[in-house]
Amino acid sequence: MNDQQQVDAQAILEKYDKENQFRTQIGKWTWIVTFLGVALTVFHLYTGYFGTLPTQKQGAVHLGTALGIVFLLYPAKKAWMKTQKTVPWYDVILAFTAMYVTYHKIIFFDSILQSRVSGYGFFDITVSILGILLVLEATRRTVGLPIVIVASVAILYGIYGNIVPTKILSHAGFSIERLAPNLWFQESGVFGTPVQISAKFIYLFLFFGVILVHTPIGTFFNDLAFAITGRFTGGTAKAAVVASALQGTVSGSSVGNTVASGSFTIPMMKKAGFTPEFAGATEASASTGGQIMPPMMGAAAFIMMEYLGVSFATIMLAALIPAILYFTGIFIGTHFEAKKLGILGLPKSKLPIFKTLMIKNGYMLIPLFVIIGTIMSGFTPQRAALFGILSAFLIAYVRKESRMNLKEIVHILEQGARVALPVISAVATAGIIAGVVSITGLGSKFASGIIALSSGHLILALFFTMIACIVLGMGLPTTANYVVTATIAAPALINEFMVAPLAAHMFVFYFGIVADITPPVCLAAYAGAGIAKGNPFKTGVTAVKLAIAAFIIPYIFIYNPILVMVDVTAIKLVLALTTAILGMIGVSSAVIGYFARESKIWERLILFVAGLMLIIPELITSGIGILLIGIIWFIQKKRPEDRIERGNQPAHTV
Repeated sequence: MNDQQQVDAQAILEKYDKENQFRTQIGKWTWIVTFLGVALTVFHLYTGYFGTLPTQKQGAVHLGTALGIVFLLYPAKKAWMKTQKTVPWYDVILAFTAMYVTYHKIIFFDSILQSRVSGYGFFDITVSILGILLVLEATRRTVGLPIVIVASVAILYGIYGNIVPTKILSHAGFSIERLAPNLWFQESGVFGTPVQISAKFIYLFLFFGVILVHTPIGTFFNDLAFAITGRFTGGTAKAAVVASALQGTVSGSSVGNTVASGSFTIPMMKKAGFTPEFAGATEASASTGGQIMPPMMGAAAFIMMEYLGVSFATIMLAALIPAILYFTGIFIGTHFEAKKLGILGLPKSKLPIFKTLMIKNGYMLIPLFVIIGTIMSGFTPQRAALFGILSAFLIAYVRKESRMNLKEIVHILEQGARVALPVISAVATAGIIAGVVSITGLGSKFASGIIALSSGHLILALFFTMIACIVLGMGLPTTANYVVTATIAAPALINEFMVAPLAAHMFVFYFGIVADITPPVCLAAYAGAGIAKGNPFKTGVTAVKLAIAAFIIPYIFIYNPILVMVDVTAIKLVLALTTAILGMIGVSSAVIGYFARESKIWERLILFVAGLMLIIPELITSGIGILLIGIIWFIQKKRPEDRIERGNQPAHTV
């Protein structure tokens, strides 16, 4: 990647990704930030190996140190990123105030526990109000306004619920003196499950990703993708899909993944003949899919594990088939678009050789296998992360060019904290929302609203839940996104419609994630359009077309949870997977408008319906779907080809 592309990529990250809008010059405070960042990473490595502190103390160190770094690094306004030459005095005060009000839980741990019975004093109430305000401000700086607005509305709802006009949502209301300490000092608020899981598991997995980024593994993923798919029809787009799926195993950001992979893949797709909008959409939809790709799943898998009370291996297995179908849908979509445009594969002379690549760099996959193997062997995710970190650190020493000196190790330890800052802030704010939902009973009230709107019909309830999850998920990072949707939306499906808990949580998770590519707030699509220099809205619409699987499959695993490994048998699983893939061929070809030939409107409608019938794992509907697709294939094959081939290499078909 040349210097201009690097500059463009960084500019796009700063524009669309709040995580990258930090000060670049902080003067003498650089040393303080480095010290705090290294200390926070070492703390998590130490407690990960020797055992974590009591949850409230572990969460206090985790959140308090992160808040301090946030106020030293992130300016109050984006425009001040490059203009400020040091940390202003007021942010220094905010940083150390945030650290104190959070460490206050450790300093006065016993008396705070006693106050739960005797009542909180004025100082404790003041500390809790300050803590909540500082968490909201830190989240605004690192993540953006959407989740802060949701949390602020939740707090106002907690206080003024008695004046809400509708009986379904109204409640008695809580005074700020009662609400704030509950949200700050109790386990159901800021320091609830999301922060606890972040402090135990998520931080270590994010640090694992940082180590992998600082090895040549990103380049290896891209080379591997091109070696596997580059020679086929539309090879550059297919390589982008495969590379993003691989990157997604360690990435926690749709936008970050889009920019990291897209800086390399999007220009190649454009050069091959794809439109800027299609190139940007391919990368955005594939990178967003990285958030549902095991084992990381954007770090939300660990919170899902805790909410559902199941093993991490169960979550990974449940996510595997939906993720395969999602990427299969995008892969097929790029194939049909390439066939429609006549875009052929790349010549072998321009592609890496798979065998040579694996012999030379295949060892870079070892950390991923270590993590998956450790989890499947029954170890905790915490131990799996530590083993993954150790193996990744060791493989960096295999080659001289990737070996790290002391300065580089310190830098990586600091980066571990920097990468985690937006996630920590976001899950703390999500904890506020979850706390209000718990205190006010909003979850059951939301369920009552869904029942009223749907008149008790599951399909309507799913539709309204889908809309709610997409709206709630707009502009939120993956972990916070899941916490909000799982807290508010999932209980309605589980308690009122008897949906399998795992299927319900996967449903809300999927629709929260696809908000990143769903207009109007489709940040990943906007980032892809920025790199491709295409129309942002058209890129978002195209991304939705390519990611159509994400809008269909969740409905299927609600009605038949076999796709998330609930009540599964080998024969049923093979049948469901086979028909679902055939169904994705029908749906994707209908959306793109090309099958064996360019499709007429009526052919597209039949292909779409046939695809849906195949995705539903029922023998009769699947048989009809196969028959309809076969008829359209036969009709189109009888029609003469009318497109013009591009390129000069023979295309392979897949």
